[in-house]
Amino acid sequence: MKFPVQGPWLRWGKRLLTLFFLILLAVLLYMLLRNQDWGEVRQALTAYSGQTLLVGVLLAAASYLLFACYDLLARRYSRHRLPTQQVLGVAMVCYAFNLNFTTWIGGMAMRYRLYMRLGLSASTVTRILSLGLLTNWIGYMALAGSLFALRLVQLPESWALGMSGLQLLGFAMLVLVSAYIGICAFAHQRVWHFGERSITLPSAGMALLQLCLGAANWSLMAALIHWLLPEGATYASVLGVLLISCMAAVVAHIPAGLGVLEAVFLALLQHQYSHASLIAALLVYRVLYYLLPLALASISYLVLEKRARTLRQQGQQSGAREGLPG
Repeated sequence: MKFPVQGPWLRWGKRLLTLFFLILLAVLLYMLLRNQDWGEVRQALTAYSGQTLLVGVLLAAASYLLFACYDLLARRYSRHRLPTQQVLGVAMVCYAFNLNFTTWIGGMAMRYRLYMRLGLSASTVTRILSLGLLTNWIGYMALAGSLFALRLVQLPESWALGMSGLQLLGFAMLVLVSAYIGICAFAHQRVWHFGERSITLPSAGMALLQLCLGAANWSLMAALIHWLLPEGATYASVLGVLLISCMAAVVAHIPAGLGVLEAVFLALLQHQYSHASLIAALLVYRVLYYLLPLALASISYLVLEKRARTLRQQGQQSGAREGLPG
């Protein structure tokens, strides 16, 4: 698969936009935290019990396993035959790198490398990636659309989008989700051609399974943050704020959404929690959901590379033996 070459003006435009968001983010965080007593944050961090952290680890692990099921669904869609263990391993490793280093550097490039080293063609990996991305964002839009349309997330009055704008955005998301499910269910033409490329529509059952898997994964991410926070905001509020923060992180294009997540949570939940408890919960969330999995994924990546190299060498030796005269 060849990616389109970007012109110099587009690359510089992205860099300037990212720089603008970084400056804006730094200013917002400074305004929110300039009077913060960091001793309170340290006290909030030390208050976490081992049981709380253990449950947090289990929630993070469940989310990663659920995300890896995207690739199992994609295996059925693309009709490749890699073993379940290998698919889960590749998916979990790539998810950790994707979260920490953005999609292009982490999830996409690494998926192509690992899957192709395991014997899959580039076109098959593209189908896996496409279905995985759709699964993630269909689930996101279903959840976000429902929460926003029902006005379950309260925005500050100073935000330009406003509650009405957020509600309209929610309805638009639900329309897109419904359109996708409807097309997969009722379209007579199952293969769509776009020049040299083609797209095969999933079945209606697979599309519904995509929605459920994607929504469940986002729900588990929010459950982890809600678990780490003291009593206060409802789970629906925490889920809504997480979804808004992820939207802002995509727009800002900052790796791992670093600072974006914290700024949005502080801005939207500062009236329900102290800054210290919010910062502590988000720091622990970063460790459990980003840094710890990244450390494990780095080790697993080396194992996967070694296994893929061994399988390739075995295949070459087998081919060489078959070519010898009897």
